[in-house]
Amino acid sequence: MSVTDLPILGLLRTRMQWHQTRQKLLSENVANADLPGFKPRDLANPELGRAKSRGAGFGTVALAQPEGASGAGLAVTSPAHITIAQAGEGPGADARRIKGFEVRPSGNGVNLEEEMMKSGDNQADYQLATSLYQKSLETLKIAIGKR
Repeated sequence: MSVTDLPILGLLRTRMQWHQTRQKLLSENVANADLPGFKPRDLANPELGRAKSRGAGFGTVALAQPEGASGAGLAVTSPAHITIAQAGEGPGADARRIKGFEVRPSGNGVNLEEEMMKSGDNQADYQLATSLYQKSLETLKIAIGKR
């Protein structure tokens, strides 16, 4: 077993890869802010994906589309499952609303302010993960006497 195969380092590497992928999606959202009909995308949080899939690895992520976006809905595998109202259904529902902001008449649902906030948060979380990774490696070097 090599030093880089330690579980904590693997988790941090996976987390950094997740943040890189999320940053790519967020930048695509910003780049397509003027494209008619474009729906913003984001990655599901790995912790949520792991809890839902029970036993899946830390890096298991799925593309999560905002509420009201087109795509496959939740799978109903049992008649006892509670169904979720689709966009435009239920009291006070507005089919033009996607996760708290208005969709433009062209059908574009990108809110630049929200995307930039997500991007900044993502960058800060990535920097935290890289800092933890670096400190873990430094601690290992001290422990084996290479420093």
